[in-house]
Amino acid sequence: MELIKFNAKIKNGKIEIPKKYIKRLGKEVKVLVVNEDDQNQNTLIDQLLNNPIILPSFRPLRRNEIYAR
Repeated sequence: MELIKFNAKIKNGKIEIPKKYIKRLGKEVKVLVVNEDDQNQNTLIDQLLNNPIILPSFRPLRRNEIYAR
């Protein structure tokens, strides 16, 4: 696997790959998008609410366990 990093602007919903990288790429690639627009950045809480971490052994505290602390 090879990592190629570049900045691009979205035009009509498409991201153009710079010409110098096109020959190095195959027919299928994995794309990761990092949004650098400060207005759309979610907080860690927002990210966890949208994508909660599932733990099979998780059990919520009972009322008496909460107040015993």
